[in-house]
Amino acid sequence: MRRALIFSVLLFYSLPLLAGLVNQLRNHPSPYLALHGEDPVAWQPWGEAALAAARAGNKLLFISSGYFACHWCHVMQRESYKSPQVAALLNQYFIPVKVDRELQPALDAHLIEFVRRTHGSAGWPLNVFLTPEGYPLVGLTYAPTESFMGILIKLQKLWQERAGELSETARSAALATAPGSQAPAAASIDAKALHTALLTMALAVGDDMEGGFGRQSRFPMAPQWSVLLDRLKVAPDERLKSLVELTLDRMADKGLRDHIGGGFFRYTVDPGWQTPHFEKMLYTQALLARLYLHAAETLRRPDYLAVARDTLDFTLAELQEADGGFIASLSAVDPQDVEGGGYLWTESQLEQALESDELQFARERWRLEGSSTTAGGWLPVIGSGVGELAEKHSVPPDRINEMEQRVKQKLLLARASRKHARDDKQLAAWNGLMLSALADGVGVIQDERYREAGQRLRDFLVASSWDGKRLLRARGPEGELGSASLEDYVYVAAGLRDWARLTGSREDLALAATLESEAWRRFFRDTGWQVTDNLMLPGIAVERAISDGPLPSPAALLIGMSLESEDPQRLSLAQQALQIGYQLASEQPLWYSTQVAVSILSVSRTPVNAP
Repeated sequence: MRRALIFSVLLFYSLPLLAGLVNQLRNHPSPYLALHGEDPVAWQPWGEAALAAARAGNKLLFISSGYFACHWCHVMQRESYKSPQVAALLNQYFIPVKVDRELQPALDAHLIEFVRRTHGSAGWPLNVFLTPEGYPLVGLTYAPTESFMGILIKLQKLWQERAGELSETARSAALATAPGSQAPAAASIDAKALHTALLTMALAVGDDMEGGFGRQSRFPMAPQWSVLLDRLKVAPDERLKSLVELTLDRMADKGLRDHIGGGFFRYTVDPGWQTPHFEKMLYTQALLARLYLHAAETLRRPDYLAVARDTLDFTLAELQEADGGFIASLSAVDPQDVEGGGYLWTESQLEQALESDELQFARERWRLEGSSTTAGGWLPVIGSGVGELAEKHSVPPDRINEMEQRVKQKLLLARASRKHARDDKQLAAWNGLMLSALADGVGVIQDERYREAGQRLRDFLVASSWDGKRLLRARGPEGELGSASLEDYVYVAAGLRDWARLTGSREDLALAATLESEAWRRFFRDTGWQVTDNLMLPGIAVERAISDGPLPSPAALLIGMSLESEDPQRLSLAQQALQIGYQLASEQPLWYSTQVAVSILSVSRTPVNAP
């Protein structure tokens, strides 16, 4: 009661101070930022104006970075950013800035690295306090309201009393932790040693019981598995083959995948692939569709082909817009703000949707009985296989498949009112990845639907993302959104190249070459890479190499495309970049797997007809 009274008084007396600082996000073209347009926090968009306001008022910047599909971002908004008490503190003592991480990947990566370095781990919502000069001072992820308010009060008091000391501490720490850029580049590349080290590391950190890497949460890590699949083609290894198949089986059969509607979730919180974070991201679908297509061919597994088709079909049905482009994601929460609510089932919901024989089938096929790993109900995962059910019930497998399709359609209809919200911005980079996936889909599955969808996507990218001089980061219903980063130029160029290999289009090859040249010009320096050409903060270091994460390294992909070209300048730059990043790749080959993969091209190049 006393605390509520104190903050009511604080809010009343701070109103005159808030007159010049108002929420700027109402009707913002980014769906994520627009969600915060009605918050009492006076959110500012990221830009020079916010930095100038911090310097003019000698206030700390509070940057909160998140994304539309993020469950915990919504929780912190509901608990803290809708709170008048929290807003009073943020608005009076800080310059609050809301960032859509999907529109500002370089800024988000810079802040993520700070929080990871100072806390040991990081995630979203990502909240960082910066000095007026732009140096990170304190960072945190989700925090309950009481804890968050305590941090705000303590930090405001410290800043009021020791601003100069804190500014110098933040600046010195940023300079001390910046990656060294003067280490000598390698004189030569030992591609064979890199590949051997990659295999050794993959087998060392691979989970032989559940698949995946490490012992904690499970991300698909499609770039790494794709490189390891390619290695199996040239150097068969039974232990690696077993690890790859185990991982692909677990991802396809357990909680990472939506077994009713298709598509994959972003990751699972547990190492057993049981409990997902329920975001469905465009890049996840694109990369995993390609991975399963390649695995189907390499490992001769037709069931993987079915997974790839299911993923592509979901993406076309749920994420492609009328203009041919694909939207960014589906939210983790349903219309009732329940995490994963649209994908979970209670007993009563199942009984209302299905006949008794269908319900029994669903229980056996997708383990919809017994204890649940989620609070909101059962999440379907593969229980009994088609062959097992056919044998158990003494019916042909075709009868089981027919029953499965009928039950799926009924369940889809039943969950239609629980559809998760869409982030309808269209990111150039992720659409480039999707174009590559559709090109592979046409090549492997020979489905004309994918050719039609791919051609529409190609036309969208050429007409709506490239203006003849620069690439746009994204488009929303209201128009342009942000400046393109390295990944936009590279993923779109790669998508156009993959599509041109399918269609023979010289026009697309020429545009891909232009985008590659622009990427080198804008983002590569003598000492390495900068992922944005618009550096507004100090301390964003040039990186000697860019690692793979959930998405492939755009730097490594650019190196690979340039090594396959006939352009002497791009060839020279690619060799230079490989030499600069060689030490990092040799120390951590699994996390630089795409760079390891393209290193072989520097020794034994296989040119293609390219501009």
